[in-house]
Amino acid sequence: MTNTVEAPDRGYRFMPGVSQYSCGISALPGFAIERVRFFEPVPLKAGFASIAEILKAAGRPLTAFGACELRSPAPFTEEGFKAFNDIYIKTLIEWAVMRDGVNPVARSNVCPKIDPPKEPCFHAFSYTVPAKDAPTSFVVAGSGESVEGKANYRDHIVAFGDTSPAGMLAKAKSVLDEMERRMSAFGGTWKDTTAVQLYTVHDAYPVLESELGRRGVFRNGLTWHFDRPPVVGLDYEMDCRRVHRERVV
Repeated sequence: MTNTVEAPDRGYRFMPGVSQYSCGISALPGFAIERVRFFEPVPLKAGFASIAEILKAAGRPLTAFGACELRSPAPFTEEGFKAFNDIYIKTLIEWAVMRDGVNPVARSNVCPKIDPPKEPCFHAFSYTVPAKDAPTSFVVAGSGESVEGKANYRDHIVAFGDTSPAGMLAKAKSVLDEMERRMSAFGGTWKDTTAVQLYTVHDAYPVLESELGRRGVFRNGLTWHFDRPPVVGLDYEMDCRRVHRERVV
């Protein structure tokens, strides 16, 4: 099992990732994760303000913020992605969520092909609440078919530029393996998930039954977003979660 870091003042533990985001979070005993989805995407600055208000109304500190799902206009270049992340983490530092360069917040950031937002926006976020005897809950961050934490994504993309059935299978296997690795850090498997999300604009049908079905991904269905991953060159991304209370605002 991969090591995780407990953050008692936040109500969760996290699996360290890169500076932009962690690989996932899981509620500590006595807490549960709740998810809020915005009915319409909310631009980044206004979204952070809305999240702060929702946390305040729930009687939770800003540090209870544990995961988010973003929507961006189009895939970023490597340089553009770094510039965006520098802006994004400023608020996390101000909130004392990110400390000493360690970012505990899990994240997905994808780009709708149809009706994309004009600027990066919040789609949803998750936070912890006190909950006695709550069942285990976790949120696994999104991952595309590349190794994270390297100097760039391009040189490490699986089946780069290949969206044929064979290429998509290689991409899917890579991402599914990473999802399983991240879930295992919290003692989870596909049978524990309450939701699984897929992000691609390419034909994933050939791998749905043969790969996702074989692994047991479809226990509670699959939500396929017609979105691209956040960096140019990536074609396939997934995330998953075990969250028992969700609402739309």
